Amino acid sequence: MDLVNLIGTVAATLTTLAFLPQAWRSWRTRNLAGVSLAMYGFFTLGVFLWLVYGILLIQWPIIVANAITFVLSCSILFLKIRHKDLPHHPHQ
Repeated sequence: MDLVNLIGTVAATLTTLAFLPQAWRSWRTRNLAGVSLAMYGFFTLGVFLWLVYGILLIQWPIIVANAITFVLSCSILFLKIRHKDLPHHPHQ
């Protein structure tokens, strides 16, 4: 693996891993009071477009990272829409 692909792979891994704590907490607590629906909608669309971009370029670090991030982002967006009226639980 050359340096450019190594940097891309590390960057993709780190940005994807950054989503895991938020996705886990969102699924566990169902509390998304602090999550903006508009921001997550735009973000999810942006991740989808990055995924398409990676597919068009056949760049596996971009494809894999954005496919995983897209699934995680969709799950948080789904929870935000589904549980938008749940009250905040301070112990979570």
